[in-house]
Amino acid sequence: MKLTVKIVLVETSHPGNIGATARAMKNMGLNDLVLVKPECFPDEAATARASGAHDILENAKITDNLEDAISDCNLVIAASARSRNINWPTYDPRECVNKIIKESHLGCCAVVFGPEQSGLKNEHIDLCHGLLYVPVNPNFSSLNLSMAVQIFCYELRMALVNSDFKEKSDSVPLASVSEMENFYQHLEKMLIKNDFLDPKKPRFLMRRIRKLFAKAAPDNNEINILRGILTSFEKKDLEKNEKI
Repeated sequence: MKLTVKIVLVETSHPGNIGATARAMKNMGLNDLVLVKPECFPDEAATARASGAHDILENAKITDNLEDAISDCNLVIAASARSRNINWPTYDPRECVNKIIKESHLGCCAVVFGPEQSGLKNEHIDLCHGLLYVPVNPNFSSLNLSMAVQIFCYELRMALVNSDFKEKSDSVPLASVSEMENFYQHLEKMLIKNDFLDPKKPRFLMRRIRKLFAKAAPDNNEINILRGILTSFEKKDLEKNEKI
């Protein structure tokens, strides 16, 4: 059985939380840790809190931005406890795990956790396909970063133990984050060119478009078709301008 799930920590401030996350991952059989601009890593506190999961820390990938961390992923879920202006598809840990297992054969998956104090920014959320929330006690909702990771990893472990998950190989993979970002840039360019989008007053248009396609979850072939349509429009505009 092959299941590729990355745990991505964005701008983690306390190295101990990185170590505790590595321990939680190894407990539940995950080993792909990615760190986006960690404030302090490597660090002795991370090593101490890892409690034997040193291999997870040693093999952790470090990137300067979230887009690089998830560029090869086809399904990305962002952990968030805050309400958002745009209503993204939202899952509790069990629902999130079921979605990942259902769609994991279509490519690499990632779950993204933000900084301890502030959480993920909107620009981080915009790169994802949905939100993960933990239904904690509303009167005491503070949840440590590594504890949140542990909850997700446990649910994933239990779902795999109790299922007959088998990897499929005959499906077209979902479009990767990198492919989707190229599409969004191409689409935004065409919307501005045709006066549908005012770059000075964009409001929430592109964010709503991102939500629309996150729900649609286009595969690799479908996003290539959409890019081809946009390219054909560009060629028509070019031919029209040449005749003038």
